[in-house]
Amino acid sequence: MSSSSHSGVITLRGNDIPTVTRDIEQSKLRFYADNPRIYSLVRSDGHEPDQQLILEKLLEHDHVHVLKDDIVANGGLIDPLIVRDGDMVVLEGNSRLAAYRHLAGKEPIRWGRVRCTVLPADMDEQLIFTLLGQYHVKGKTDWAPFEKAGFIHRRITEQALEIDAVAEDLSIRKSEAEQLVRVFRFMLDKKVAARDHWSYFDEYLKSRKISKARELHPELDDVFVSHVDAGVIPRAIEVRTKLAVICGGNPKNLKRYVQGIVGFEDAYETASVAGGDNVSLAKLRRFRQWIVQNDSEDDMREATKAVRDKMRFELKEIERRTKKLKELLGG
Repeated sequence: MSSSSHSGVITLRGNDIPTVTRDIEQSKLRFYADNPRIYSLVRSDGHEPDQQLILEKLLEHDHVHVLKDDIVANGGLIDPLIVRDGDMVVLEGNSRLAAYRHLAGKEPIRWGRVRCTVLPADMDEQLIFTLLGQYHVKGKTDWAPFEKAGFIHRRITEQALEIDAVAEDLSIRKSEAEQLVRVFRFMLDKKVAARDHWSYFDEYLKSRKISKARELHPELDDVFVSHVDAGVIPRAIEVRTKLAVICGGNPKNLKRYVQGIVGFEDAYETASVAGGDNVSLAKLRRFRQWIVQNDSEDDMREATKAVRDKMRFELKEIERRTKKLKELLGG
């Protein structure tokens, strides 16, 4: 590996940051405990992890061993680690450092030094988060949703930034950022540590039917968390295809499910047989519920003559079409 060094500049949010790229002894480098991936692995409980624990956790992941093989094949890193001067913390490239450190444990001379791009010691923390966002949200090495959500959540809570500003900085929609934070906060509140269960909670908090059921039965949240943890709901897609059907079906069936009187599959079967998963039936029910309301009658009565004439026309068309649909259904 070349031991030469060279100076450069990176630009973040209109700021030119001077850099120096050079080889550094890997033993002097430190993992970045606030890196979103590391944070989600070992620091989400609020405790400061030691460097050995971080290394052990990273080495549990297959992608780190893939990186190790790539480093050996290429004779070193293709992209340098991004390091903060002073404390020598690796801001970007912690997985690569773990792979390099594993190799150095077996061949300390060959893998003793690693290529790094060094940033100033006094670099602003917000610019560090901007840099990480460029690499992992807008760049080619994407974080998992849990990591991305934690990154956004911490920028909002620890740096007091508005969510729309964070979303704009990362070039994602505000609604996407809001959903990520909503799910992340729910998982924190319910002390859900399993990152692999993210999709379950994402589906749970996206569903309108489930949202209405949660308002009626706040205890549904704890039921859902326990069922995910116990494997009662085996796949995340079943939150949308089965739990939402239960929540949108007969209220008595939903109540019995929440109370634990009937199980998940039995509650779904009951709701499904009753038509809870049929889109056309659901639309007809909503139309019927709207048309029988007193408010609907009052709105029609108070409308102008021109609007009432149009309503009359629509009702005639509905009546005509309804007659054909009833014949189609054999009624």
